[in-house]
Amino acid sequence: MAWDEWEQLKAEAAEGRSLSMRLNQLPADQGGGTPPGGASEDLKTDKRAWVKAGEGVSGLKGDVAKALSTLDGGQAGLGDTAGCQSAAAQKELYDSWKKYLNDVSGRCEALGGLLQSSGHDLSKPDQTLLGELNGLTAKYADTAPVGGQSGGR
Repeated sequence: MAWDEWEQLKAEAAEGRSLSMRLNQLPADQGGGTPPGGASEDLKTDKRAWVKAGEGVSGLKGDVAKALSTLDGGQAGLGDTAGCQSAAAQKELYDSWKKYLNDVSGRCEALGGLLQSSGHDLSKPDQTLLGELNGLTAKYADTAPVGGQSGGR
C-alpha cells in the first residue's frame, strides 16, 4: 500500500467514513482453471515422501504385533473363567483389546499401502483418493467400548 493511500485511509477513519480495502491478488478465474479434483500445475509433491510415509505406517504393524504378543502372554494362565466374575471380565476385556489391536494392525497395513500407492501413482483424482480413505474409515470403525459395562452381571 502506498503512503498516500495510507494517509487517505487514516483521514477517512478520522471522519468516520467506512474504510475500503484493496487486496493485491490475482484476478478471479474466468472459467479456464483447474477442474475440481484435478491436478494443479502449482502443486508440487515428492513421491518418495509418500512412499516413505506409507512404509512408516505399514511398519507400525510390527509394533502392534509385539503389543498383541505381550497381551497374549499376559493372558496365558487365566484358564477357566466360569464362576469367577473378575476372570470373566478380564477375558472380555482381553477379547475386545485383541480384536481392536488386530483391527489397528489391518488399518496400518491398508493405510500404509494406500499411501505407498499414492506415491507411485499421483495421477489419481482427489475424489478417488478420498473414496479410498473413506472406505478405510468404514471398514475399520472402532470397536464398541466394553470397559465398565456390567455385561448382565
